[in-house]
Amino acid sequence: MTITASPPRRARRSPRARRDAWRGWGYAAPTAAFVLFVFILPLLLVLQMSGSDWPLLGGNQGWNVPDNFVDAATHRLFWNSIGFTLVYTVITTVLLIGLGLGLALLVQESTRWKSLLRTAFLIPSALGLASASLLFYVIYSPYAGPFADLMKDWGFTFLGSPQGALFSTVFLIVWRYAGFYMLLMLVGLQGIPDDVYEAARIDGASRWQTFRDITVPLLRPTFALTTVMCVTGSLLAFEQFYILTKGGPDNSTMTVVQLIYNVAFQGQNDLGVAAALSVIVLAALIVINIFQLRAFRRPDES
Repeated sequence: MTITASPPRRARRSPRARRDAWRGWGYAAPTAAFVLFVFILPLLLVLQMSGSDWPLLGGNQGWNVPDNFVDAATHRLFWNSIGFTLVYTVITTVLLIGLGLGLALLVQESTRWKSLLRTAFLIPSALGLASASLLFYVIYSPYAGPFADLMKDWGFTFLGSPQGALFSTVFLIVWRYAGFYMLLMLVGLQGIPDDVYEAARIDGASRWQTFRDITVPLLRPTFALTTVMCVTGSLLAFEQFYILTKGGPDNSTMTVVQLIYNVAFQGQNDLGVAAALSVIVLAALIVINIFQLRAFRRPDES
């Protein structure tokens, strides 16, 4: 004689549990709708454009895979824009994270000037990037800027050469964002327990040993956050170069995002090729961010 066990019945939720579940869905619905309409649907549209013949004024003319990606990869400015964007990203990332950490260590000390220094370093962060770019465009102007006479006498311009345009833009970005990265680093520093530093002082560790063996390892999550933010923002740089240099001189400061804009709205007027470039940039960003997060993972993390 065999006895078969009846399948267990699903526990029926009480009316209160069902109300709580619907209330939870109601709270999540606005955020879900925002993500759907602002991120997911535009991404799907870009994916469709990247595989279609889609002129700016002609609309969707049908699929043409993989012509858009071939045209994007063989564009005359594609590899130059990638190289320049990578150089700009490396320079700004090193400067912003290094300077942000240095400023955070400076204002962390309890001195009478601490509040004044924090405020002074954070003031540029309150200015929008487009507004800051316009401000520096006037400062760098050889006609109306404060250094116009000096540039005329010495025969140089801030934006007239590839190196000058690059480092003039880097200076703008460092001025604008150094205080913001200082704030992120300061939050990470304040999260390190004082007991750790006290134990290091008791053991006779020097300032450099404390910084190297305690501060830097315990700031690993902060370094991961700031590096991802800085690299992503630098790879997607557009406003500062569009306002200051327009990609010049001689397309030497053309970033990848500015190339996408030019392909879509200037010259070619081809949304399909521009969308293919956007997909390539998105894939590169995903790979780079995954690599960064893995690089900053603690050794004991799987």
